[in-house]
Amino acid sequence: MGTTPRHLVGVKPSRARLLLPFLSTLVLVASRGESQGVSPAMDNVATERMAEESHRQDSANLLIFIMLLTLTILTIWLFKHRRFRFLHETGLAMIYGLLVGVILRFGVHVPQSTSDLVLSCAVNASPATLLVNVSGRFYEYTLKGEVSRSKGHQVQDDEMLRKVTFDPEVFFNILLPPIIFHAGYSLKRRHFFRNIGSILAYAFFGTVISCFVIGLIMYGVVSFMKFVGQLGGDFFFTDCLFFGAIVSATDPVTVLAIFNELKVDVDLYALLFGESVLNDAVAIVLSSSIVAYQPAGDNSHSFEGMALLKSLGLFLGVFSGSFALGVATGVMTALVTKFTKLRDFPLLETALFFLMSWSTFLLAEACGFTGVVAVLFCGITQAHYTYNNLSPDSQDRTKQLFELLNFLAENFIFSYMGLTLFSFQSHVFNPLFIIGAFVAVFLGRAANIYPLSFLLNLGRKNKIGSKLQHVMMFAGLRGAMTFALSIRDTATYARQMMFSTTLLIVFFTVWICGGGTMPMLSFMSIPVGVDSDQEHSGSAVLDGSQRRNTKHESAWPFRIWYNFDHNYLKPLLTHSGPPLTATLPACCGPLARCLTSPQAYENEGQLFDDDSDFILNDASVSSMYADVTVSTDASGSRTVNRNRSSTASTGGGPSDEGLDHELALAEHEVAIRGTRLVLPMDDPLEPPTTVTLPPPPSPPRADPRRHRL
Repeated sequence: MGTTPRHLVGVKPSRARLLLPFLSTLVLVASRGESQGVSPAMDNVATERMAEESHRQDSANLLIFIMLLTLTILTIWLFKHRRFRFLHETGLAMIYGLLVGVILRFGVHVPQSTSDLVLSCAVNASPATLLVNVSGRFYEYTLKGEVSRSKGHQVQDDEMLRKVTFDPEVFFNILLPPIIFHAGYSLKRRHFFRNIGSILAYAFFGTVISCFVIGLIMYGVVSFMKFVGQLGGDFFFTDCLFFGAIVSATDPVTVLAIFNELKVDVDLYALLFGESVLNDAVAIVLSSSIVAYQPAGDNSHSFEGMALLKSLGLFLGVFSGSFALGVATGVMTALVTKFTKLRDFPLLETALFFLMSWSTFLLAEACGFTGVVAVLFCGITQAHYTYNNLSPDSQDRTKQLFELLNFLAENFIFSYMGLTLFSFQSHVFNPLFIIGAFVAVFLGRAANIYPLSFLLNLGRKNKIGSKLQHVMMFAGLRGAMTFALSIRDTATYARQMMFSTTLLIVFFTVWICGGGTMPMLSFMSIPVGVDSDQEHSGSAVLDGSQRRNTKHESAWPFRIWYNFDHNYLKPLLTHSGPPLTATLPACCGPLARCLTSPQAYENEGQLFDDDSDFILNDASVSSMYADVTVSTDASGSRTVNRNRSSTASTGGGPSDEGLDHELALAEHEVAIRGTRLVLPMDDPLEPPTTVTLPPPPSPPRADPRRHRL
């Protein structure tokens, strides 16, 4: 048992009494210290030297990871310069981590220290802390792990490998928060919410289906291993379900990077990105619920309906509580940035935004919720509300800051994965379990994608084609979340075998599936180079019926939510949107004036980019503030059109055909305080193309819900 000494100034009597049996077995240490006559001064000098040497070794270990990231960045530049897309930076970081792990494991040997003592101690369990009395001075020794008898002479080498093995809490509290927050903060909400129903189906139902399919298959594999005598420890059905939950978390970072670079179909990108963002949250809550499954009685692994219902209630409670906590933190940050003058000090504003966002993860974990879910929805809330209150400098800083942290943390985790394959001391590689795991992951992904796509296509007008389904099936990579969940607990035989197998699954999916993305796109004839903005706006301008189809295709809960958000939440939490004095009833006038900032009155009549993103994809809700439209063609001539625009009130939105044309043109208009400047979309070298649209009909004068600004 490896231990580390720490000198204690004072020891509580109760704690010392608890460890008296261990102190009595280590009298030999005290006697040897007295016989050697080591003075306290010499002992302090030796301790200081050990601390200095440990500090140097820790610095060298961190330097190894810094050099790994530096080498990865330089190689990434070379790949991008040569347009080499068969290997993503995450796969490259894993390769470099593997090389360093091989060198540390087999190429570096540390001489054994002559001051180490091996003593026998007859106890039934391994205490986490030992207090040792050496010549009247108490020392505390902490447990580091078990050392096998076969390699007792390699204790120093194992100690060096432990130095490059981080505490699993480092991943959850330091490396995961910026990755998850960036996923929510950089979410393309227009395409995300247009496919919100399908994304939720894949993320929630698909993850649960995948978890149980993998769990059932692995239970059969484990039963067969036990039958043929290949199982070296306990492996229960709950362990199989836990393994199914952690490997159901997808992380197609390689595929999404290639999709973004090649401009693949936006719906395919939104489905994959949305599923990967949400199913990480579902997987971690699901795994926690499986661990919390505790039937009554002596057998804690038997099936019991009440325990199953408790686990289901825990899943719903933890997820909803984490969701509420993340949204509440985002709303609080939005209110602080709205009603204070922090925007006058961009550095303080950015620092507050960063700390509030990171503290969401820690607050959720401290309250017993899941920090991944909380920080994800905090990022979405911050992007939707708080971002509008930030100064231009802080908007750029926060985007770049979390993008940088996401890049460094993600590549650090993948390089650490490669190193862990050789630095981890308790690997359990079983060929039968590994083969069964690969088959189970493949079948679990297929059970997620194909049946749900068939059911979703029954209600979707924009069908998910078979080729897109094959690409989604192929793009189910595993990554940082799967690794972090598997390394968090490696105390038992079952968890150690899960961790070792999970590493191989991540390596295979990142290298083979990620590297085969380009051939897969070519084989499936997936169109690339799609400009989503021009595609959707152009089709809407040339075909008004498509715009009306978009209106009916949008989910009605989202239309109701957008109405409420645009008229009440946006004006309450930001400086944008119609003032609360125009949307709240007259009886709430004093409250509305108190909650409406002066800047909101100045911004009245402006149509912000994030608003237009939602409006263009939900035509039943409109927000047209302009009365005058100035159109310019390629030759520079101007045409002034006075439009009779309307704005949606609380009860609903207009649905006439003229409004559809207004919405179709809205994406190419810049709203500037009541005047829209329509920019030319054609090339100046080509003759201008004029699209003639019928004038919008005048709204009924008797309708009290319509008014002009």
